Amino acid sequence: MKIAIAQQNYIIGDFEGNAQKMIDAIHTAKEAGASLVVFSELSVCGYSPGDLLEYDSFIEASNAAIDQIKVHADTIGVLVGAPQRNKVIQGKDLYNAAWFLYEGEVKQVFQKTLLPTYDVFDEYRYFEPAGEWNILEYKGKKIAVTICEDIWNLQDNPLYKTNPMDHLQKYHPSLLVNLSASPFDYDHQLDRIEVLTQNVRQYKVPVIYCNAVGAQTEILFDGGSMAMNAKGKIVSQLQFFEEDFAIVDLNDQGWNEAPEEFDTADERVSAYDDPAKVNEYLVHGDNIQEIHDALIMGVRDYFHKMGFKKAILGSSGGIDSAVTLALAARAIGAENITAILMPSEYSSTHSVEDAVLLSEKLKNPYHILAIKNIYDSFLTTLEPLFKGLPFSLAEENIQSRSRGNLLMAVANKFNYILLNTSNKSELSTGYGTLYGDMAGGISVLGDVYKTQVYALAEYINKEEEIIPVNIITKAPSAELRPDQKDSDSLPEYDILDKVLYQYIERKKSVKEITSLGIERSLVERIVRMVNVNEYKRKQFCPILRVSDKAYGVGRRIPVVAKFQY
Repeated sequence: MKIAIAQQNYIIGDFEGNAQKMIDAIHTAKEAGASLVVFSELSVCGYSPGDLLEYDSFIEASNAAIDQIKVHADTIGVLVGAPQRNKVIQGKDLYNAAWFLYEGEVKQVFQKTLLPTYDVFDEYRYFEPAGEWNILEYKGKKIAVTICEDIWNLQDNPLYKTNPMDHLQKYHPSLLVNLSASPFDYDHQLDRIEVLTQNVRQYKVPVIYCNAVGAQTEILFDGGSMAMNAKGKIVSQLQFFEEDFAIVDLNDQGWNEAPEEFDTADERVSAYDDPAKVNEYLVHGDNIQEIHDALIMGVRDYFHKMGFKKAILGSSGGIDSAVTLALAARAIGAENITAILMPSEYSSTHSVEDAVLLSEKLKNPYHILAIKNIYDSFLTTLEPLFKGLPFSLAEENIQSRSRGNLLMAVANKFNYILLNTSNKSELSTGYGTLYGDMAGGISVLGDVYKTQVYALAEYINKEEEIIPVNIITKAPSAELRPDQKDSDSLPEYDILDKVLYQYIERKKSVKEITSLGIERSLVERIVRMVNVNEYKRKQFCPILRVSDKAYGVGRRIPVVAKFQY
């Protein structure tokens, strides 16, 4: 029996486009002699539609797409993901379901049991969990059809009170198929392999795992679909961050081979588990490569799926704007990105020169718009109120907001989308200006710590110097006052990022972080900066998510809260 795995990039709500993409894959699978083709979770409508699921017209369009697809499931079985109406009076209106199509009909529907509500997930808001569990009997195989989270509730780390695979075991399945929409973060693939291996070990069945790929605004899906035999060997793995298609032959010799030596406790995991190695973990080579590829996919899909063509950003000659520009150039083409250099009287000559050199290397258009006259005009207007008062944050932020106004004016005039260049270290500590350098349509680096930004720059330069070395080596500065350095306001980034990671990703307390050998007063200062700047982040643009705890939809902290840490 041959099974096709179709790893595809969908657009939420594009039923016509999604259906056609799936129909094309069905015909490809037929031509390859496959008996079954598997698509990802909620593939018909795209994952996750959110409150669109509350519109009857959305569900009707999804059902119409299934009717369109099933016509092509004549001589081949097809497993697609789509919402299903709950016809029982009690419970939520919908199920998250896998539909089995064959002989031009809907033969069976399998509902998802385990509905995640942590981090970016909110499935129980919309879906009713499965109340019964059935097997798919097809072509002499007993197939346990599961959906994403249904295979994650393992014995050593149970999150839910039930395990659908335990219910399906009574049918003695010969194959486990999982339709998934598992978001990317920079160590999640290791977790997936471990989960699949544990399922193989516990239930003694091979696994076909089809994951989503592509960006849905801030949530990134990396693909990496795979087939694993009953001995724990990966016999086929699809590409990461790209659409892909593979045929797995269950009669192939590979299904009987011994498992490879999988050691998920590799150097990345060791660093993850060792607080002393946090910085090593953040900038680990595999992590940085995956972050690089994920961000490029995220920018590319954001523009493609929204129909945007051109981007703009403020190019300061600093590391953040340089990395953002380089990544965006790889995503949508340097010719489609306009860099605006906006020097003030506090900008160093080399910053302008570095920014110009970067654009010349990338061959993207750029313009220099000095803000001195604008800044002076503000000070003249405000002089009756500011007279006699010392230079302060107010004057610094006027410069940043002047730049934000210029960028948005150009974006509006030429229909560009502004790329925000703030990094996660800055967003965490509030080291940014609302309506100034925090403006943007999408944040490229908002889930990337400053130490990781430097590592990304080195990775971008691995074959040739794209980002000028001076941008990488000079001390970071906002250049909003004479001789300003980031270190005037923030701890050194290697220490700052270590504390931030423990507090945000690992959810450690001040006491726990202090036990790592960091001065308590410094930890308290950093944590306080994070807490008091929540109001800024609530007004921020969508952030491309690359960690397991990004700011945005996956981190829900009250703006006003008094918490004794």
